[in-house]
Amino acid sequence: MRKRGFEVVSEYKDKNINLPIRKTKFSAGYDVEAAEDVIIPAYKFGTKPTLIPTGLKAYCEEDEYYILVNRSSGPKKGFIMANSIGIIDHDYYNNENNEGHFYFQYFNFSDKDLEVKKGDIIGQVIFMKYLMVDDDSAEGVRTGGFGSTDK
Repeated sequence: MRKRGFEVVSEYKDKNINLPIRKTKFSAGYDVEAAEDVIIPAYKFGTKPTLIPTGLKAYCEEDEYYILVNRSSGPKKGFIMANSIGIIDHDYYNNENNEGHFYFQYFNFSDKDLEVKKGDIIGQVIFMKYLMVDDDSAEGVRTGGFGSTDK
């Protein structure tokens, strides 16, 4: 039985996407590469975050989620995740809007545009368990992709 892992989304099947790996035996995070070249513009007031596609979706057990985190070297290069961390729920996998394709959102706080090349490591994924309170009664069902529970 599968517990957790990564798959390439349909749109990127023929684009040589590498599945994330841990680099050392005790690494918590799986390094994720950019699926295509992207320019992250230097920040100016009002700039929206740049979404960097990964070409990936991830699955996990029902009582798990995964977080998207910046690499420790990211701020040195000038890029910061727009939402600090991304939390992706179990039911995001294979959702009807985008198949569960996850992206990293970045701002660039350097004084020049940053070029991200396909294959550059852009962040990490860490799988986590979560707990529920005694009187939890959530019954909602995800009906969409990115930001769909904000409605």
